[in-house]
Amino acid sequence: MSKKYVYMFSEGNASMKNTLGGKGANLAEMTLLGLPIPQGFTITTEACTEYNQGGKKLTDDMIAQIDAALANLEEIAGKKLGDPENPLLVSVRSGARASMPGMMDTVLNLGLNDISVEGLAKKTGNARFAYDSYRRFIMMFSDVVIGVSKSKFERKFDEYKEKVGVEVDTELSGEQLKEVSEIFKALYKEDQGVDFPQEPKQQMLESAMAVFRSWDNPRAFVYRRMNDIPYEWGTAVNIQMMVFGNMGDNSGTGVAFTRNAATGDKAMLGEYLINAQGEDVVAGVRTPLPIARLAEDMPAVYDEFMMLSNKLENHYKDMQDMEFTVEEGTLYFLQTRNGKRTAPAALKIAVDLVEEGMITKEEAVMKVDPRQLDQLLHPAFDQAALDAAESIGKGLPASPGAAAGKVCFTAEDAKAVAEAGERCILVRLETSPEDIEGMAAAQGILTVRGGMTSHAAVVARGMGTCCVSGCEEIKMNEEEKTFTLAGHTFAEGDYISLDGSTGKIYGEDIHTVDPEISGDFGTFMAWADEIRSLKVRTNADTPHDARVAIDFGAEGIGLTRTEHMFFEGDRIMKFRKMILAETVEEREVALAGIEPFQKQDFKGIYEAMLERPVTIRLLDPPLHEFMPHTDEEFEALAAETGKTVEELKVKATSLHELNPMMGHRGCRLAVSYPEIAKMQAKAIIEAAVEVSIEKGIEIVPEIMVPLVGEVKELRFVKNIVVETAKEVMAAKGKELKFLVGTMIEIPRAALTADQVATEAEFFSFGTNDLTQMTFGLSRDDAGRILSDYIDANIYEVDPTARLDRTGVGALMQMAVEKALPVRSDIHLGICGEHGGDPSSVEFCHIIGLDYVSCSPYRVPIARLAAAQAQLTDPRETRKH
Repeated sequence: MSKKYVYMFSEGNASMKNTLGGKGANLAEMTLLGLPIPQGFTITTEACTEYNQGGKKLTDDMIAQIDAALANLEEIAGKKLGDPENPLLVSVRSGARASMPGMMDTVLNLGLNDISVEGLAKKTGNARFAYDSYRRFIMMFSDVVIGVSKSKFERKFDEYKEKVGVEVDTELSGEQLKEVSEIFKALYKEDQGVDFPQEPKQQMLESAMAVFRSWDNPRAFVYRRMNDIPYEWGTAVNIQMMVFGNMGDNSGTGVAFTRNAATGDKAMLGEYLINAQGEDVVAGVRTPLPIARLAEDMPAVYDEFMMLSNKLENHYKDMQDMEFTVEEGTLYFLQTRNGKRTAPAALKIAVDLVEEGMITKEEAVMKVDPRQLDQLLHPAFDQAALDAAESIGKGLPASPGAAAGKVCFTAEDAKAVAEAGERCILVRLETSPEDIEGMAAAQGILTVRGGMTSHAAVVARGMGTCCVSGCEEIKMNEEEKTFTLAGHTFAEGDYISLDGSTGKIYGEDIHTVDPEISGDFGTFMAWADEIRSLKVRTNADTPHDARVAIDFGAEGIGLTRTEHMFFEGDRIMKFRKMILAETVEEREVALAGIEPFQKQDFKGIYEAMLERPVTIRLLDPPLHEFMPHTDEEFEALAAETGKTVEELKVKATSLHELNPMMGHRGCRLAVSYPEIAKMQAKAIIEAAVEVSIEKGIEIVPEIMVPLVGEVKELRFVKNIVVETAKEVMAAKGKELKFLVGTMIEIPRAALTADQVATEAEFFSFGTNDLTQMTFGLSRDDAGRILSDYIDANIYEVDPTARLDRTGVGALMQMAVEKALPVRSDIHLGICGEHGGDPSSVEFCHIIGLDYVSCSPYRVPIARLAAAQAQLTDPRETRKH
């Protein structure tokens, strides 16, 4: 029996998202619910994968199944594709498992040719509609399937409208649109050297293959990378009977959300256009009307639409994003999906749905993407600066937040400005999917055209980027890279500010401030904390960072890097003297000058964290990093030490290693210079004892030995730490419990974890180094290599950003499984940057770690990711 590649809408349901894609599964589900759905069929995601792996060809079996489904659809519709009397027209759309708005390609009005367009005009008695549909099809097919740039057609169309003296396309007659179709076909022939294809079956198969190919287009790659969507998922293709919103003033098309996608308020947010097709709304070519106006234009349609929208939200138990068309007074739903929303809206909707009794707390916790919480930590305008500023214009508040930066007019320019480390605002007539990288690079997006559901608005909300859309007062000059608003002309590089919550535009650089978090965030995160078993710590080197992390819900510190403390004030000079010391005695004198600073730093951190656990890493970087880099610094050190600049430069050169990240650093420094480890251990234990006495609490320091690859190294350094701690406690007259553990960052440490666990009381996986050593890639220099590998689809994502479960993860799991039988009470955590990545957090839960540790601003992300990992874990109990 052959594999099933094609399903009629009536054969599927919502649970088949992996096979049918999100759009196909929802169309099947809506068909089951009895909603007014133009019927059709779905070519599966598996067909896409096989197409892309099999030389970009549809197999004979796929084509035969498509033919059978088309015959079935023709029977349902009572029309035939390409029929000269009563032609069936279809749309061809993508539909991946995860919603990817605007990232892939769509073809509408397929099935028209020179003969069937006349049949359509005659059958409907509406030549204007028929030729409007034909000119749209020629342009979309040429652009999406063949690769003739849409802008060429738009230029010809604009020239024609100017010639006949009309401003908008709805003013053109049927005869004029027939002329436009002829102009478009001539342009196609001029560009391609052949006539525009007239065979409808060929049009359909070519379009389906174009949708499969669009899974590989650059903007889809970028979007997948940004949203962790695996390449192997592929996209489905939905072939659906066309219904027409461009048949006159009793027809229209629109997009609507059952709740406000920007704020989360329970109120329908939507827009529609009379006498238009779907791409007119999302492309922002014409500015649409609010959905409430539909109650005046077509009251019966509006009532039915509201009733069915509520039915969909109640069925899916989530805010729905719906596309609909009205054809001569009859309502059709073209799709529904769980709507993209801002982070504040996501939290409000999740909390409201629980309070409305629609979902449980557990279901609510699964409805918010952890990465979205990052949006809540984005800046807002300083109120005093905002009060002093004067708005020069207003658009639609498409995506909330505040943004200020230099004006850029192209995605490429926005990327360049961002790469130079500067803030920018991308200003466009309207954005398109090609702008995705520029939109990601920009602090904010401003468009002249488009509504709340335009491409700019939907994508910006998903990214958490501030966006103001549809400011039609702007006069844009794209050629000269200027725009004029309220009498002010702005050139590339001038500063503007946007308020995405009000839609206001300011002609200056307004100061921004960090946001405050409360309300729904607190309620929602409390639910996440009730559910998760994985603890969340932070990486913090200062008391300020520690306090910020506590505010974000951190339960301790998983990594304090002691080396950052040596760069402050005159400490660096004392540390350099220590490096230059010729004898142990000289070195001890220099270290004695540093120890009070170290102790004070540790006390500040303990006072911020109180009884929460704190892991402090002993000195890790190679010594050459602390040496001077400029002539001025060498001269200052020479004056301080009495050595010549030449002597100091010779010493700096002697310290430099060819591969310092695999050289004299970490525990190796403590083996060569035990006095460094002794000074740090003394500062850590003294600080803990003093704060314990002062605050009347029990602090348990966790001292981490870095870069261990051999158990004897750990034993050597641990002995120094233990002996020093005993001396300090005896001198202070107070016993204190403390732990000595190690960072697992060398593959050999993972491979010999059973031996290392005989000495280590905790493991903390340093996945930054473990990743670079496992891959043999320098995380500091690998950017260009990684981008080449990702572009070539060798790596789907940067392994330094998301934990590689197959290789690095296997080493981690092996270490856990080897260590636990040796020391059942061993603490297990991770402190690499992966600790704040949701996919990596899930893996840490799966292998049974006790905690993850990440930067303060990623703590909420890790808390939510840990809760979701708990909810999706099929095991009743965790490993550890």
